Amino acid sequence: MKVLIVIDSLCTWFTVFNYCTRYFLSALRGSHIFRFGGDMPSAGILHNKFIINNFQHVYTLSIPVFCHFMLKAFSLHPLIKNIMCIRSYTCTYLLLLLSGLFLLPVHSKAQSLGTTPALLEPSGTQYFQNQYLANPAMAGVDTGLHINAAYRNQWSKIDGAPVTQFLTADYAMGKRVGVGLNIFNDKAGLLNRTRVALTYAYHLPLSEWGQQLSFGLSLAWNVERLSTKDVDGEVNDPSIGTFNRRDDYFEASYGMAYTDGHLNLQGSIPNLRGLFTGTDKGVDGGNVFFTAASYKFITESAISSIEPKLCYRGVKGYDNIVDIGVNVTCLDNLANVMAMYHTSKSVTAGIGVNVLRTVAIQALYNSQTGGIKTYVDGTYEIGATIHLFR
Repeated sequence: MKVLIVIDSLCTWFTVFNYCTRYFLSALRGSHIFRFGGDMPSAGILHNKFIINNFQHVYTLSIPVFCHFMLKAFSLHPLIKNIMCIRSYTCTYLLLLLSGLFLLPVHSKAQSLGTTPALLEPSGTQYFQNQYLANPAMAGVDTGLHINAAYRNQWSKIDGAPVTQFLTADYAMGKRVGVGLNIFNDKAGLLNRTRVALTYAYHLPLSEWGQQLSFGLSLAWNVERLSTKDVDGEVNDPSIGTFNRRDDYFEASYGMAYTDGHLNLQGSIPNLRGLFTGTDKGVDGGNVFFTAASYKFITESAISSIEPKLCYRGVKGYDNIVDIGVNVTCLDNLANVMAMYHTSKSVTAGIGVNVLRTVAIQALYNSQTGGIKTYVDGTYEIGATIHLFR
């Protein structure tokens, strides 16, 4: 009987957590009442009270009581309890929002590999070598200055296939503040797109053993133009001029991370403006959110470390994507091998070397395991990192 009571209590806690985190994000997007449809339970807000119906009980909570209720509940979890030692309600609320990223409602349709935007396969370096690419909170997370560059050539057998270049620099200014610069350029056919972002990150220490909670915000400028020199036809076509006279697009990205030297938990929203307004002009490749969890195991053998990683990416208009893989370093971190499988039916594999702990070079290859593999070649990418002032 006690076991059944415990199971029922856990289900109730999960129900409340699930619906309330979805409410937070729904409220931010301007929708104050939502329903999951069909036979699913529902939740909403009425007269400043949360109303949650799971077909067995109807919960009515005032917002202050709800917040206190959630904090007490999650203080039972070891990780949340440890983070709450900073006595900051604000940080705890942000953690609830981070977990709610997994529950973001994303309208999807059956994914066709023949029409999937190229940016749905991000740079392979963002998983281990340069995590700042995927999350602004990772800017300055390590001491010193870190300069990363990557070059990617997709589908080399197709004329006008995408060629992408990445350049980032992030620097730890003291113990708590990080700044970063993120430059991205993608050329596909006639379209040339450039994105420049400036990042501010704040790293909040949670203990003297390296545990910290990080927050990052990037402000970005996007510009898209058609290359008239590559036009095979009338260069003075009015539609070309109209496209090139479009206003540039400004947006922001936000991220959070928890790190302790072994465990790494991340969540980011690559385009806040697009998420809340519904207009992104394709600048983020359709990505709605990015979440990741990894754990680094340190060994005392020829294999220096083993770090498995799981990522979950929300994609607008397509099925969400799961990335799962591992990075293995050996010979006192002199070399590494990594591999990631993506549920978009592709695999990324890479090998790298670390020279004098200052220069790291990574070579990667992404191969489709289905769909367009019949028609195109894979994707080649090379990345380089320079660590200074560590």
